[in-house]
Amino acid sequence: MVASSYRVSIDAIPRQNQREVWREALGGLLLDCQLPESGPFQFGELTSKRSTSGAQLVLLRSSEQQIVCSGHAASAAAPARVAIIFHGYGRGSIASGQRSCEFADNDVSVCDLQSAWRMTLREDFEILLLELPRERLLGRLGHNRLRLPIVLGATIAAAAVRPVMRTLGGNFAILDKADLATAEVAVTELVAGALLGETRLDAETMTQVQAGHLRRVDAAIEAQLGNPGLTIADIARQEGLSQRYLQRLFERQNTTFSAYLRERRLERCCNDLIDPNYADQRIAAISYRWGFSDQAHFSRMFSATYGTSPRQFRKAVPRDQETARTRGRPRLMRGTATVLRLAPGAAPQEIARQEPIAPAEPPAAPPDVRVSSHHHLKVSRDTTHWGYLSRTIPPVMCVESGALVTIETLTQHAFDDYERMIKGDPGAESVFHWTAERKSVERRGAGPMDGSIFGRGAGEGFGVHICTGPIHVRGAEPGDVLEVQITDIWPRPCANPAFAGKSFGSNAAAWWGFQYNDLIDPPGKRETITIFETDARAETAHALYSYRWTPQTDPFGVRHDTMDYPGVPVDHATIEKRVGVLAGVRVPARLHFGFMAVAPRESELVDSIPPGYFGGNVDNWRATKGTTLYLPVAVPGALFSIGDPHFAQGDGEINGTALELSLTGQFRLILHKSGQATKPHLEGLGHPLLETAEEWILHGFSYGNYLRELGRNAQSEIYQRSSVDLALRNAFRATRKFLMECYRLSEDEALALISLGVDFGVTQVADGNWGVHAIVRKTMFGQAAGA
Repeated sequence: MVASSYRVSIDAIPRQNQREVWREALGGLLLDCQLPESGPFQFGELTSKRSTSGAQLVLLRSSEQQIVCSGHAASAAAPARVAIIFHGYGRGSIASGQRSCEFADNDVSVCDLQSAWRMTLREDFEILLLELPRERLLGRLGHNRLRLPIVLGATIAAAAVRPVMRTLGGNFAILDKADLATAEVAVTELVAGALLGETRLDAETMTQVQAGHLRRVDAAIEAQLGNPGLTIADIARQEGLSQRYLQRLFERQNTTFSAYLRERRLERCCNDLIDPNYADQRIAAISYRWGFSDQAHFSRMFSATYGTSPRQFRKAVPRDQETARTRGRPRLMRGTATVLRLAPGAAPQEIARQEPIAPAEPPAAPPDVRVSSHHHLKVSRDTTHWGYLSRTIPPVMCVESGALVTIETLTQHAFDDYERMIKGDPGAESVFHWTAERKSVERRGAGPMDGSIFGRGAGEGFGVHICTGPIHVRGAEPGDVLEVQITDIWPRPCANPAFAGKSFGSNAAAWWGFQYNDLIDPPGKRETITIFETDARAETAHALYSYRWTPQTDPFGVRHDTMDYPGVPVDHATIEKRVGVLAGVRVPARLHFGFMAVAPRESELVDSIPPGYFGGNVDNWRATKGTTLYLPVAVPGALFSIGDPHFAQGDGEINGTALELSLTGQFRLILHKSGQATKPHLEGLGHPLLETAEEWILHGFSYGNYLRELGRNAQSEIYQRSSVDLALRNAFRATRKFLMECYRLSEDEALALISLGVDFGVTQVADGNWGVHAIVRKTMFGQAAGA
């Protein structure tokens, strides 16, 4: 197959053209769509690779909609075609006439492009579509008749095709000719075998009517697995069938209703127990979600079925052999639980859906809140969350739009030198306190609380930043924009009387830095910490000493051979300090906050390291005093958090960190309601945008919304897939869109100006989701956009 490819992303298209462009993109597949009338079109991305044999492989990601096939007459020039569709994520249904098939994550369906059908996607989705000549697939069925569309069921061939399609989708960007040729043959063979299995099922075991009844019953059970009181009488009543008839249907499958219901619930629990995304959920919560109201009964049934207890099963799941030098969650590992299904159309077994989480309720407004009010948010264990973002964190403060807020922040590197950065400081001691008896802030990262993946500690260090907040902004709703004016920044003074009038920070040349695999001095791979000092004027900083990381044992007895977990106390008796480093060098101040974010909507717990559309760990040193940051609101209240304070940083953040030094900032938070913005750059904002008096600074990441684009395992995949090429491409697209929308340039005009007057730079290559920024000088236009 020849990888003749093209890609369409509406994120890069001006708002007024997005719907039209998306429909045109689908039209190339002989498809159309119906988008929700209310609200903006959230996102759409289509990437296609075509073969010389006439097949086409297409990866589609988008939001809620209906995809419509009107049916196209075949001809000699356009032979009849079918589509094999892998539903990576996103539930929905496919309907043709009076027939309807439900599908869910990891299902495979087959549709005839010469027939009329409608696919309803009820949520954000990803599908991988292999379009090929109809005869190449259905010609293998001989005289067997099969009505399309169909969702493949429980045959061995159907079970085999799912991981193949999943692998193709996960590696779509790097598929070459050989990969595509092999994939086309393999998928066609497997799907043909699965379709033959579907025809034999109908012919050999039951009538077409009985098969239809069984599919309906199967779907009804799947939809109600979480109901602990579900009975065969309930299903019979819902489907208008007799209980005895249902019993006979199950007997034809060599099972009973009760046994099948129990197996399906146990399989769902099995999948959740081996899924790292649920690793921090209690076993009881998982069993209850899937209909087991009695924990003891669940444990007995589980042990009888799998020969081990749920707890031992969870611990024994083979983990990816990634070393301690791994940021983020390990890639999702599959367990050994067998997946059984009665008929086509049932929900998928490989991955269970995460239940939606209600947003945290804001606290009651204090009686003196006014638009011009000034608040002070002090840092402490009660006002911080360490290493993660979440839409469920209760706000620590609630403000009106326009409020001025002073916010204290701490660097997560303070334990690199306890005497200079923690001792005597009540706020820092409150957060960093850790003894054999008690750890003040238990969760550090978005991982499991029991440290069951790598054993590093609660949260596993899947995220490292100490974030002050969140702050609830009254009236903020998804689609709005939060304006964050940075009015002042100053260093947090050392509280230890021995170092009065000074402030201290740390730079770590760490294992996650760009340099780590390219070191030339012995002993090769190593981590080096350098401690810096500045005074009250904070104009420059100079190095005091450095040391190389040696294995440290935390107060709970866990050994850390690398800097794999935040806030580990460094025992200075175990290190060798080197003084006189960077002698005579003064590092100029660039006081800024590397981390400013609103809560993302996609996941309950989000690793604080990779940045995204919500802001987060952007690490752009230009976010300093006098600048304004604009962030798209994704959840009610916005839930603004801030952290990762830096004294200085260069573009790229090459060794993994900046000069990490605790800071306090003053901010004015202003809410811009969707549809009411007076500035053109705020409508439809989809990425962090910085504004200075002279410049606009746009941000592109390898993946603008990696939580959505990379699917269920996004918080692992982002660390594997990022590149400067992808980040530059997205920064370019964001800049083109900005110039076309805000300055009303044509595309040709925008392209000329981008090449002549826009400066692109690498923001960081340290944070999983790599960043490139684009600087647009306002002087080229005579005045600021929207002024």
